[in-house]
Amino acid sequence: MELLRFSTAGSVDDGKSTLIGRLLYDSRGAYDDQIAAVRQASRNGHGIDLSLLTDGLRAEREQGITIDVAYRYFSTPRRKFIIADTPGHEQYTRNMATGASTASLAVILVDARRGVLQQSRRHAYIAHLLGIPEFVVAVNKMDLVDYRREIFDAIRAEFTDFTSRLGAPAPRFIPLSALCGDNVVERSPRMPWYDGPPLLRYLEEVPVSNGAAAAALRFPVQYAIRSGQDFRGYAGQLASGIVRPGDEVVVLPSGQRTRISSIVSRDGELEAAVAPMSVTLTLAGHLDVSRGDMLAAPSGLPHLARRFHATLVWMSGRPLAPGRPYLLKHTARQVRATVRTVRHRVDVDTLHHHPAASLALNEIGAVTLETVQPLAFDPYRSNRITGSFILIDPLTNATAAAGMIDAPAPGDSHDLEVTPAERTARYGHPGTIVWLDGTLEAARRVERRLFDEGCAVCVLDPGPAAAAAACDAGFIVLCPAQGIAPPPDLAAWSLVVATEDQALTIHEPPALSGGDGI
Repeated sequence: MELLRFSTAGSVDDGKSTLIGRLLYDSRGAYDDQIAAVRQASRNGHGIDLSLLTDGLRAEREQGITIDVAYRYFSTPRRKFIIADTPGHEQYTRNMATGASTASLAVILVDARRGVLQQSRRHAYIAHLLGIPEFVVAVNKMDLVDYRREIFDAIRAEFTDFTSRLGAPAPRFIPLSALCGDNVVERSPRMPWYDGPPLLRYLEEVPVSNGAAAAALRFPVQYAIRSGQDFRGYAGQLASGIVRPGDEVVVLPSGQRTRISSIVSRDGELEAAVAPMSVTLTLAGHLDVSRGDMLAAPSGLPHLARRFHATLVWMSGRPLAPGRPYLLKHTARQVRATVRTVRHRVDVDTLHHHPAASLALNEIGAVTLETVQPLAFDPYRSNRITGSFILIDPLTNATAAAGMIDAPAPGDSHDLEVTPAERTARYGHPGTIVWLDGTLEAARRVERRLFDEGCAVCVLDPGPAAAAAACDAGFIVLCPAQGIAPPPDLAAWSLVVATEDQALTIHEPPALSGGDGI
């Protein structure tokens, strides 16, 4: 069965918890003992208070509000569901962002009596910022406005105008009453002017696409496993893509290339794994791979940089201070980071960008960050896993912000320099000087053979300075020596003897690495 993760959001008292309780109650997704306990705890004078099925904290029940994210699970014959019931108060916006971060659909509630409020727009903006592809606007409490169509139409027009300016997908609008059960699980006869499906049927039928499976391979390594003398595996969850034994992968940030030997799971070895499966991969050869490294497809490598632009949802009561050190948690990697500049703050009501020197609690803004070590990442719009991160206050260990990476940012000369690891990842081999004992024609034959195999290769006349420069640029440099002895000051070289039948024999110094690839 397919799984749909969705979150609910909206302003205070819009009826989010009651709606979730109604879904669980009417679809028989709540256990009898839960219903009995809620019935006993209900104090509303109208029988059972369905909001108590999700509001489980004592403070939530006392105040009649949702404070923390409540996760509930239920299923129908068509689909399984995981619901994140998120708070409506502005001070708990950070909790809403947490609950919506893994959702594929957002249900945004609007009180039919009050219309579209600031917090409704805020939650729609955050849901769009988090890359949620499907929106449902549930116009709740229609029973309190006598089920009037003109009120529903006015809310739909106002919300549609906001989401169009936001660039979000066109929402599905459903008029309902969570308290009375209208258009939640069954169609309501009280609103004959609405010809769409009830909420539960729409949730059962909305397409759920696994776009991550079609993207390039990204496998953040969470743990290195040693089992006995002969087994070394790397455990993690596929962020995107498909992997099979024999596939070539690049280890980032080192740039080493290798192949997948096997895919191990609790059910034994697999012929393939697809995102978001959690598996253990074994690699050919003995490589230095540890927690925080990433395996990626060589045909579509992620960005590898220390400086990048990002959008932050600030979650700390202590304002953001550019230049202050933070810990940045990205996939399974944690590095020190600094916010260099705040580029602007977003007004969620008007969507205008305002100059800002800092960000306060629950504010959203665009920043430029710099890490002490390079990160392998994708833009958040391309990959929600490798494009997201959190900032941690190193003094309190509290989460300071949630971030979405927009793009790499130009930096100083060190950031702009292309590293040897990046060149190796791009070309598939390190730079090497080949002192070829043969003629220029023999060198051209070797060049053609290596070029046809996808190598970055060139032929240069014997000259230490030019050869060393090309080698540093990641090229395999062929130097036709024609009997001339190689200069002793070359750090890396291998001797290739080209015979008339074009057979190649490699002789290499003990210190040479990478010669086997030639």
